[in-house]
Amino acid sequence: MTNKKKIVVTGFGPFCGHPVNSSWVAVQELERLGLGEVVDLYVCEVPVEYQAVQNLLPSLWKEHQPQLVVHVGVSSFATTVTLEQCGHNKGYKRLDNCSFCPASHCCVESGPDCIKSLLDMDTICKRVNESDIGITVSVSKDAGRYLCDFTYYTSLYLGQGRCAFVHVPPLEKPYSGQDLGKALQAVIQEMLKLLEEEEHKDNKH
Repeated sequence: MTNKKKIVVTGFGPFCGHPVNSSWVAVQELERLGLGEVVDLYVCEVPVEYQAVQNLLPSLWKEHQPQLVVHVGVSSFATTVTLEQCGHNKGYKRLDNCSFCPASHCCVESGPDCIKSLLDMDTICKRVNESDIGITVSVSKDAGRYLCDFTYYTSLYLGQGRCAFVHVPPLEKPYSGQDLGKALQAVIQEMLKLLEEEEHKDNKH
């Protein structure tokens, strides 16, 4: 019997301007759809709070020992499903739901300025767009220096790059929750295929 792959996917809770966060709606829809029989999917909602992120992420990585963690967040500016290539350590000055921001304005005080995902987002983007699921996917290198970027960098640091971040538009701008769940399913399945391909390459060396 094949060992199941453990995948953790998170969405964010409500925050200013987003009483319903489309990222969590999309993740709940993904949970309903699933990722296939060989994937053990765990989902959770993350509060839009720096200290909650700092407490939650180490326990997620330690408790679940996932092959991949995918964080999903909403972007008011997004009109596509956007794959973020990297997370940034510094520049966190915007206050969270608790009117707090880190005194150092950074994620990890001794960490590098930027950490890239081990996954090549351009390849994943191309494959998903070619599969013609009816949802446009794009790539970005700036996750926005707020809780999305903060969460992504922290998770990339904890997971040695085995992490991804996906920005989704607000609901119905232009996609429904069902559309976004379907897009997440397609994107994450391509991520898992790419990780498998990389593992096979490593095994041949």
